[in-house]
Amino acid sequence: MTGLRERKKLATRRAIGIAAMRLAIERGLENVLVEDIAAAAGVSPRTYNNYFANKYEAICSLATDRATRTGRALRERPAGEPLWDSIRLSVLAEYEAGDPDPEWVAGVRLVTSAPDLQGEYLKARNATERELAAAIAARAGDGLMPVVVAAAVNAAAELAVSRWLADGGPAPIHSYVQNALNELESIIGRPQ
Repeated sequence: MTGLRERKKLATRRAIGIAAMRLAIERGLENVLVEDIAAAAGVSPRTYNNYFANKYEAICSLATDRATRTGRALRERPAGEPLWDSIRLSVLAEYEAGDPDPEWVAGVRLVTSAPDLQGEYLKARNATERELAAAIAARAGDGLMPVVVAAAVNAAAELAVSRWLADGGPAPIHSYVQNALNELESIIGRPQ
């Protein structure tokens, strides 16, 4: 558990990220200012600047935060659990809550399609891979395997979300991610 101060910081960061995403969806990316995001999150522009350098970083922060949660979830899995099971369960935990709400879907579509966000989104994807690789390395040791597996798992999850969006969500997003991880396992085997 983190302390009260750390939880407040995380809550402020999340509130800013959610406000940034919501305003970008409502108004269009080009019509959102840092001051607007700060006001919507209930913080001052100065506080906003303590967390993010620009609106693009704030909008993509939700993806970066997901990376942190996934890495933490993997580190918290039982040490005796097979590594692949731990990886699968940690990744799937992000998609267990049922199908995302329409705002999340609109946010993912915005982040993955807006040219101005591509750099920040790439940073978020890299953060996901780094967090996952570090958590895998903590269990399996350093080397190339944790990095390769993390990249493959991240790519499988990203592809699953893209397919789910393209298909219009006829099945739960969780099943798309699970199927992608099953396919990955059939290709690379179960990392030990």
